[in-house]
Amino acid sequence: MTDKIEEMDTVVVKVEPGICGFSCQIRAKRSKRRSVQLEIVGSECKQIRTLSENLPEMSVGELFIPVTKNPVFRAAEKAGCHLSCPIPTALIKAAEVALELALPKEVSMRFVDREEEAAHEEE
Repeated sequence: MTDKIEEMDTVVVKVEPGICGFSCQIRAKRSKRRSVQLEIVGSECKQIRTLSENLPEMSVGELFIPVTKNPVFRAAEKAGCHLSCPIPTALIKAAEVALELALPKEVSMRFVDREEEAAHEEE
């Protein structure tokens, strides 16, 4: 992407991807009525920096292409992103919000220890 996304009218998502510790911010900005520009900033991960360099401007229709053909996931594969990396999915979520196809709501993935699981089963 040649131009940095401006801060105004930009959806910003902070991603803490897990054990790797390579947090980043995703910026998604509607560029036309039905397309969005995506940018990843602040990551120290080589693969995520490569992904950021190769992110296409996406149309609404491209957001709903199956994973195997989706431009974000194809760029993530070419960049060598780990299969369980949450950043490609976060890019899609940010794009949906920027295009007003979804509301901004936090997403969570949490590992539960055995004691917590057992307490939940007793309820």
